[in-house]
Order: sequence, then structure tokens, then C-alpha cells
Amino acid sequence: MEAYTGFAEVYDTFMDNVPYELWGNYLWKILKEHGINDGLVLDLGCGTGKITRFLSKKGYDMIGVDLSEEMLEVAGRQDTEGILYLQQDMREFELYGTVGAVVSVCDSVNYLLEEEELLTVFLLVNNYLDPGGIFVFDLNTIYKYSQVIGDAVICENREHASFIWENYFDEESSINEYALTLFIEEEAGLFRRYEEFHYQRAYELSKIEQLLKQAGLELLAVTDEEGNSPGPECERVYFIARECLKKQEV
Repeated sequence: MEAYTGFAEVYDTFMDNVPYELWGNYLWKILKEHGINDGLVLDLGCGTGKITRFLSKKGYDMIGVDLSEEMLEVAGRQDTEGILYLQQDMREFELYGTVGAVVSVCDSVNYLLEEEELLTVFLLVNNYLDPGGIFVFDLNTIYKYSQVIGDAVICENREHASFIWENYFDEESSINEYALTLFIEEEAGLFRRYEEFHYQRAYELSKIEQLLKQAGLELLAVTDEEGNSPGPECERVYFIARECLKKQEV
């Protein structure tokens, strides 16, 4: 799963069109609707910490977990909230105690390529949630991989960096491959070339529901990023689940 090495330094530059505020506000709304107004919240696959910092400013005590050391370095440089960042693989993350909610956005969960890995993460989330705690995560849809980005090539050129992003979606395996070539300016106006390969998997919504239930989580809703029922051409879906096996303290 190693990725976001050379890309980390310019990630926020090229992702400046991502609607983080929209996503953050939607997450905040979901948390409040389920009575989570403060306390500990885990951002799983936090990257450079955009959503982590957003929720921290809303009053939550945030923990950010990510596999990429480089992404966490960028997050740490931007942190003014005293957020706890942990470099861990989401398939085996460990916390010091339970949290009121776990969030995971920007298709981090799509990086889990096997159903067994997905179940492992769901079981860990369930283990670290408070009784009745909430788990919110998003996924890129099969429609997005097969019909929108499919075999597309995306190129962007900025003042100090550029990239070529080549996509290939294999319908048989439901695996999407991103071949990323970066050119990043360094000293004396020279550009260094980096190459990264990212792999994500598309999942049927019914499979996600099955694995959540198997992990002891109750699926409450599936929505688009504005809270509506996802249509056939929805590119990103949100899952809202709840821990339902632990007993509440009296």
C-alpha cells in the first residue's frame, strides 16, 4: 500500500479543487446528528490532514492515522491545533483507547484491495469505537472507475510542479491502477522526476454492507456527499455505520 511519497509535497497543490470544506461540513453534520458534539475522533487515512484540521477547529480532539510518513510530515507542518498524528497502516492501527467516531474520506478505503483487508479494518474500527460510536467513510464507485476516469490520462502543469496521471480500470478484478509521473522543481530551477503507482478497488455496495455487519457494525445510511440517496451516476458514496454490540455504561 506504500504510496504518496514524492507526491506528498505537492499533493495539496494539485488537490486544490477538492471540496474539502463540503466534505468536512457533511461529516460535521453527520456527527452532530448522532450526538457526537465533541470528544475523540479518529481520521483514518488522514493524508495531509485537511479534514483532520477542519474537524479539530469544530471542537473535536482529533487523531490522524496514515501510512505515509511524507504525508504526515506535511500535515505536521500545517498543524496549529496540537493534533496527534500516528504513522500506522490502517489494516493494523492501534489506539490508546476508544473514540466517539471514526471518519475516513478521500477514498482511502478504496486502497484496500482484498475483502479480507476491508473486514480487518472494519473489525478494528468496531474495536476502537465507543459503545454506539459512529463510523463514516466514503468510496469511489464502480461507475466512477469504469465510466469517468476509466482509461483517462490527466495532465496538469503548475508553476513549480507538473504531473501526468494515467488511469486503467480492470473490470474483471475491479482494480484501478493510477500510474503517476511527477516533475517537482528543486534547487537552481531543476526538476526532479518521480514515479508512483497507486491501486484501488471498486466494491459493490451490497458487499460493503455484508462486511460491516460481519464486523459488528450496523449500516445506518448510504448517501452521496450532500446527504441524498446515491443515483446510478454517483461517483462517491458515503457509508454511515454504528457500533451496536458493546453495552452502554449505566
